[in-house]
Amino acid sequence: MTQATPDVIRPRFTRDEKARKSFTSSLRAHVLGTQARRMREHYDEVVQPQFQRTHGRLPADGQEVRSVMKRERDFHFFSSVRSCAQEMVFASVIPAVERDMEELASRASELARDEQGVGGSLTLDPNFQVPENVTRLDVHLAPGSFHAEWGDDDVSAGAIYDSATRVFAFRQFGDDMNDIGMTMSNFVRLRYPDFKPTKILDCGCTVGHNTLPWATTFPDAEMHAIDVGPGLLRYAHARAQALEIPVHFHQMSATNMAFEDNSFDVVFSSMFLHELPLKDIKAFFKEAYRVLRPGGLLINMELPPNSRTEPYQSFHLDWDTYYNNEPHYKPFRDQDYPSLCVGAGFEADDCIEVTLPRYTFVGEEEFSQSVHKPAVFDNSTGRMNPKGTRWYGFGAFKAGEKA
Repeated sequence: MTQATPDVIRPRFTRDEKARKSFTSSLRAHVLGTQARRMREHYDEVVQPQFQRTHGRLPADGQEVRSVMKRERDFHFFSSVRSCAQEMVFASVIPAVERDMEELASRASELARDEQGVGGSLTLDPNFQVPENVTRLDVHLAPGSFHAEWGDDDVSAGAIYDSATRVFAFRQFGDDMNDIGMTMSNFVRLRYPDFKPTKILDCGCTVGHNTLPWATTFPDAEMHAIDVGPGLLRYAHARAQALEIPVHFHQMSATNMAFEDNSFDVVFSSMFLHELPLKDIKAFFKEAYRVLRPGGLLINMELPPNSRTEPYQSFHLDWDTYYNNEPHYKPFRDQDYPSLCVGAGFEADDCIEVTLPRYTFVGEEEFSQSVHKPAVFDNSTGRMNPKGTRWYGFGAFKAGEKA
């Protein structure tokens, strides 16, 4: 079953707007491909040797690499173009969303009535306070961040996120934008064939790109998803309903869930933890442990920790901390991930760590051969790379008999 966003809830783009999206996507591919490669070559050939001559050693970590790269023209050019391209991502899609705003809200409301009997649901909390880590800055340089609303039943935040992410990702998330979810859910299916989850939770689901793969990989499981943005959730629910995939969406903070203890067999997140301040990351891990059943699995797709990447790669991956309105990015990556799990109650021996090829790119046969291999850390791990990407995941099983 395809999981591409149905036309019924997508904004309509003019030919000029489509051309702008295509150009912006190509520009991002160029920046993160050709420009990034040339900047690395400059570092290897000029900056690192100069550092070694001055200090008698190589840079010890990403911060030392950053301290010298900040003076380099190549880095200034890379950062300038990358930042401009990020702003262009949203500029290329917002006019169409604004033009179709009322119609998109109407279509989403119709789908929410569930006249097809899909069985999904949407629960919004009118008294919910969106956390400050979302409201106090435009995360990812997205105007209005992920929570803003412009009217009743508004889905603009979701429509912008869905359309912008397609431009941003330059096909690195797969044709249906669901490769992370497909990769992680099929890893669990293939690595643990006796593990049969009956209830799954996706935390920080945005519009459900990576939620729906869990529902299709484990079709007998009851699927739930949470986020803090009402427009995201309305859009996510409408999208799932249009695709006839039943998911229960809730407006809820992952640091204070309204679910009962021992409720889920899987708690999943994707590219979520690095958006949280450290105190909230720790609170999420404790909540994940609480709502997991004995034998249940917490699995997070994220950027690899700085302790597992060489100094230049750490410098490169931490770029968003300084230039993309993601101030918690590096503080999260500086953590010891197993310690986060253990601090929440998981046993050290139950922690897992994986690096995986992208499921929708390599197919079932090749992917199945990778799920038992040790984690690999190189320039393709956790990094959008036009020449190939490997996703990183970590988490832990909760002690007890597996579901």
